[in-house]
Amino acid sequence: MRNFWVRFLTLLLVVPFSFAQRPSKLSSTEIHHNLKKLNFLGTALYVAAHPDDENTRLISYLSNHEKARTVYLSLTRGDGGQNLIGPELRELLGVLRTQELLAARSVDGGEQWFSRANDFGFSKHPEETLTIWDKEKVLGDVVWAIRNLKPDVIINRFDHRTPGTTHGHHTTSAMLSVEAFDLVNDPNIYPEQLEFTEVWQPKRVFFNTSWWFYGGRENFEKADKSNLLKLDTGVFYPELGLSNNEIAAVASSQHLCQGFGRLTTRGSQDEYVELLKGDMPKTNNLFEGINTTWSRIEGGKAIGDILYGIENNFDFTNPATHVPQLIEAYKLLQNVSNEHWKKLKLVELKDLILACSGLYLEASAATSSTTPNNSVELNFEILNRSNVAFDLKEIQLVGSSAKLSPNISLSNNKKENLSLDFSIADNQNISGPYWLNKPWSLGMYEVNNQLMIGKAETPSAFEVDFILSFDGFNIPFRKSVVYRFSKPDRGELYEPFVVLPEVTTQIDEKVLIFASNEPRNVTVKVRAGKDNVSGEVQLNHPEGWVVSPKTENFSIDKVGQEQILTFKVVPPSGDSEGKISPVARINGEEFDKELVEIAYAHIPKQSVLLTSEAKVVRMNISKTGEHIGYIMGAGDKIPESLEQIGYQVHLIDPNDIQSGSLEKYDAVVVGIRAYNVVETLKFKQPFLFEYVENGGNLIVQYNTANRWRKQIDNIAPFELSISRDRVTNENAPVNILAKDHSLVNFPNAITEGDFDNWVQERGLYFPNQWGSEFTPILSMNDKGESPKEGSLLIAPYGKGHYIYTGLSFFRELPAGVSGAYKLFANMLSIGKSEMKSENNVKG
Repeated sequence: MRNFWVRFLTLLLVVPFSFAQRPSKLSSTEIHHNLKKLNFLGTALYVAAHPDDENTRLISYLSNHEKARTVYLSLTRGDGGQNLIGPELRELLGVLRTQELLAARSVDGGEQWFSRANDFGFSKHPEETLTIWDKEKVLGDVVWAIRNLKPDVIINRFDHRTPGTTHGHHTTSAMLSVEAFDLVNDPNIYPEQLEFTEVWQPKRVFFNTSWWFYGGRENFEKADKSNLLKLDTGVFYPELGLSNNEIAAVASSQHLCQGFGRLTTRGSQDEYVELLKGDMPKTNNLFEGINTTWSRIEGGKAIGDILYGIENNFDFTNPATHVPQLIEAYKLLQNVSNEHWKKLKLVELKDLILACSGLYLEASAATSSTTPNNSVELNFEILNRSNVAFDLKEIQLVGSSAKLSPNISLSNNKKENLSLDFSIADNQNISGPYWLNKPWSLGMYEVNNQLMIGKAETPSAFEVDFILSFDGFNIPFRKSVVYRFSKPDRGELYEPFVVLPEVTTQIDEKVLIFASNEPRNVTVKVRAGKDNVSGEVQLNHPEGWVVSPKTENFSIDKVGQEQILTFKVVPPSGDSEGKISPVARINGEEFDKELVEIAYAHIPKQSVLLTSEAKVVRMNISKTGEHIGYIMGAGDKIPESLEQIGYQVHLIDPNDIQSGSLEKYDAVVVGIRAYNVVETLKFKQPFLFEYVENGGNLIVQYNTANRWRKQIDNIAPFELSISRDRVTNENAPVNILAKDHSLVNFPNAITEGDFDNWVQERGLYFPNQWGSEFTPILSMNDKGESPKEGSLLIAPYGKGHYIYTGLSFFRELPAGVSGAYKLFANMLSIGKSEMKSENNVKG
């Protein structure tokens, strides 16, 4: 159950810190809880599509109440979603959400797996989903997960029988799970997998239903429940001092980038599962009729006799008294022929030996990173906090000849500190998320190593085996090498120890907009991965663009330091777009990666290496006005994008908005989901409307339906009802309804061609009802649906204009979509065409 426990949960609720690398230190009651899990030989697999789809109440219940090994298989990493806490989107968001899922599992006691499917954004139907995902590969990944994990029961979060009623990814996850249930025991299905695993047949597959799937509580109350099991997931765990739903709430709250932080709950809470295939249990026990005792495996009874005895007579005051018995069980487990359970239970058993004996084993690097063909110092801390006699025979760096052979006795509470210098091989793999190592498609990540498929993250760069001897019997305890350090304002911290290239390069602005023929200086940051690196950088560019100088030299003394190089980039005269990419050369070797570090307090720091590049766009764009006020919402990069085309963007603190304070701005833009996440806005609505009434131009971007803060009657000065309408196909045809409106004519003429090359979607949460004061500008729809006219609405109000738009400018502007820039410039310029005409008349 790893690192969640009472004290840890208390800390987790009040103190942000990166805990995934921190060693576990269990109390006696926590050890006993884990011992019960060791003595349960059963597995449950929970299947859904995204981070946050999982039911943490049920996962925690299965893990902590049933004591089952419980795994959540999320088909995607949530790459296509949004981020409420930072700028990461797409593949970087997938990395962040992966770590949030791992954080959630470290709380609820589950494990985490994935398929290779890429979350390409909202999908309305499984048919659409499976035109973008490679069904054979994703289905194969589900089959692979089942064959490897060998679950007795599978639980789907969604209903495979209702396509089109929810997110297409959701239904697809259930459809593939049900299909895989019938395939996993057939050796002719994905036979190449059987080189590494074997066929398997789960006992049952369920659907985790609820009143929501029945259209309401009243319908659910009346429904036939003869095929349903009811589980009370609000049970209380005296050993932990927590109820299951408290644990589940904390687990769910790890999804911070989705705004899932919430209060804990207590008390009885029912969950329902509907049997889809397999035999129906006669009781509310999902594992009924399945042998989950040690007698399940040949040779297991003798092991169980030992371990059940320890469980029933556990010494809470001195768990170390059980170490000899645990080691005896470990010896017997070595001879078990069932490799699946042997592998799993050996790990759990060794963790209990460490916990009962108070053995502390740590391998930490002197620095946070290294590079191939470099050397690093490792520091080892070994401490036996019991009277059990252990000898430290050897410390072996896994996969290397580097080792120490101290052969010393570990006395009670006497710390041993050792160190080892070792050389990193020239061909050492660079760290980073393994699924990003190769170019990926819209729907799939490319992972060819079968043994890596399904893994939540890349294994640690380096691991160490501590070989300890007990009464002449050697046991290896494996630990990942970490980086341990402290900060005055945060205390002791842990990070993954990573391997990085000798040098990385970065262009901060990922999209560079050239609105004229004027050249721009482009800066390239060069970051050293080790001490004393020097070389040159060349900036590759598209045809028709001119870059000078051809190369720039760099020389950096210390690892982690950066040097900034400047190149002059001259665009062509006509419209053009492409990529510029810096390439560093050191002694003939080329380095073309950018290092992106994702650092939040609730997850371990992530080091991601991506191709170093930036998009350059030459477009002819006109604009009026200069000073734009921007109220940030859930976070986006639109302010930086507007600055690219010459606007001066001023971030507005909502607390500072008062009567007349906005008059200095040519337009005010409200960021995405601002009314959902900015509490202060509920008090500032009168001042925003006053600004418009006095001649201002207010642009409100999308908010989720009816979730704005209380005390706001409406976010618009007229009737406006936000729906869940969206157009997910980024290539859906767009019809300009108000062809004569200045919004599509000034200062840029907007045509249907300006909606080419949009990314991920057209827009979301369009209004479906509005007052007659509004003029709908555009019409669009996904295939087979009625036209949606609420994507862009404008209404005059007093002397000014109010605009509401659900168009996904927060995706399109950072992606450098020319038409989106032109349309946004027109929105900012609304009303200025009349002023221009008046000025011309006066002249």
